[in-house]
Amino acid sequence: MSLKDASLDRRTFLRGVGVFAAMPALATLAGCGGSQESKSDDAKTDAAATDKAAAFDGTLIVGFDQDFPPYGYRDDNGEYTGFDLDLAKKVCEMEGWTYKPEPIPWDSKDALLNSGQITCIWNGFTIEGREKDYAFTSPYMENRQVIVVPANSTVKKLADLKGKNVVTQADSAALNLLSEGGDQAELGKTFAKLDTIGEYNTAFMSLQTGEYDAVACDYSVAAFNIGDSKDYVILDEPLNSEHFGVGFANTDEGKELAKKVEADLQKLDADGTVKQVCEKYADQGVSYTAWVLPKASA
Repeated sequence: MSLKDASLDRRTFLRGVGVFAAMPALATLAGCGGSQESKSDDAKTDAAATDKAAAFDGTLIVGFDQDFPPYGYRDDNGEYTGFDLDLAKKVCEMEGWTYKPEPIPWDSKDALLNSGQITCIWNGFTIEGREKDYAFTSPYMENRQVIVVPANSTVKKLADLKGKNVVTQADSAALNLLSEGGDQAELGKTFAKLDTIGEYNTAFMSLQTGEYDAVACDYSVAAFNIGDSKDYVILDEPLNSEHFGVGFANTDEGKELAKKVEADLQKLDADGTVKQVCEKYADQGVSYTAWVLPKASA
């Protein structure tokens, strides 16, 4: 199965140079992970918040990054949409739940989840490396972390990134891969710098201006932002292959909700709904061939 086979159509990935001028400062990483002290403080906050989580009341508050197309984003009318949000809405219709999409700062997702301010994280959420931290559904989509470079770049394979400036999203799967302890940590150490930014739209704009040599991101995010442009390419060699799941708080209730949502996704797959949603976002890099959720037992 190859995600490169997903059909692409024309997408506009630049929203104006003015947005770039307002780009927030980037947090420079010395080719590895961020502050361990900061991570420790976050963990304490999350642990304390877990005790305050409210019981599920029938409103599914879906935490998502509104700048993470095609999984969650604002459309041309300013409405929240995306592949994962469409699936979440379908599940709510099946269950009779109230659907509430809630855009969140991605690096605050754990505190929001464990405090009950969101019910789940459903937004191209990578399972690998997080298995002990959340109550996940089984994987439903295969994904790859990839590198995007300008078409005229001398970077043709991962090893060519040595001495280059690379940018990715804060607290992303790509960052985890390239940081200390990640499967591609040794590669990350060879970069001149590995910076993080709040959202990928700005990251791609910084690639256009030449501030960075490469963007590390999900395949579908790369496909969405590149569209049919000939100015950028995705390296054939991926950083890894991973899987998406819906993440709930790692509590008894969270585990039960994860099971229920997983069963609903299986039903949506069986009746053809999942394939239809995949086709809706096919021009943004989503392919039904990447759907991996096992069929329900007879």
